[in-house]
Amino acid sequence: MAKQNPPALQIETFADHHVITQPNPLRKVLRRAAEKDLDDPVARAEKALAALSGEFKNWMAVESKRLAAAYAAILKNGFTDRACQELFRAAHDIKGDAATFGFPFAGDAAESLCRIIEHAPNLGAVPPQLIEHHVDAIEAIVEERTRLNTVTTASELSRKLRGVADEYLMQVNRDRPEHLEAILAPSLVPAG
Repeated sequence: MAKQNPPALQIETFADHHVITQPNPLRKVLRRAAEKDLDDPVARAEKALAALSGEFKNWMAVESKRLAAAYAAILKNGFTDRACQELFRAAHDIKGDAATFGFPFAGDAAESLCRIIEHAPNLGAVPPQLIEHHVDAIEAIVEERTRLNTVTTASELSRKLRGVADEYLMQVNRDRPEHLEAILAPSLVPAG
C-alpha cells in the first residue's frame, strides 16, 4: 500500500499578514458517533466504584493491618532498610487510596507518617510514640469510620498529628534547608 503524501500547507497572503492553515490528516479517519452510542467514561467509572464501594472498608482494613505489621517488624527488628521501606510503602498506599475509599482522614495521618519517614534525618532517633500514634490513629480511623462523631474526631486527630510531626521535623531539620522547604510546603493530599 503506497503511503500518500500529506496535503500541503495553505497560505493566504494579506496586505499586513499571512494566514497559514495546516492540513488535518485525521479528518479522514474521524467518524461521528450517534448520540445514543456516546460513551461516558466518567459515568462508567463512577458506576464501577459504586459497585466496589462495599469492599472499600475491607481494603482499608487490610492496608491498615499491613501498616501495623510493618511497624511491628520495626519494633521487633529495629529500623532496617527493608522494614523502613515497607512502613513507608504501607503508609504511602494508604495516603493514596484513603480518599477514594472514603477514609480521607486516614490519608491525612498516613501522609504525615510518610513525611516523618522521608524527612527525619535518623528514623531511629524519632520518638517512638510519634510513629506509634500515627499507626494507631490510622487503625482507629479505619475501624471507627462508621460510628457517629468520628469525622470530627478523625479530623482533629489527623490535624494534631500533622502539627506535632511538622514541629518535630522542623526542629530536627533546622540545619537542612532543603528539607525545611518540603516540610513547610502545603499538603498534596486532597482535604478530608
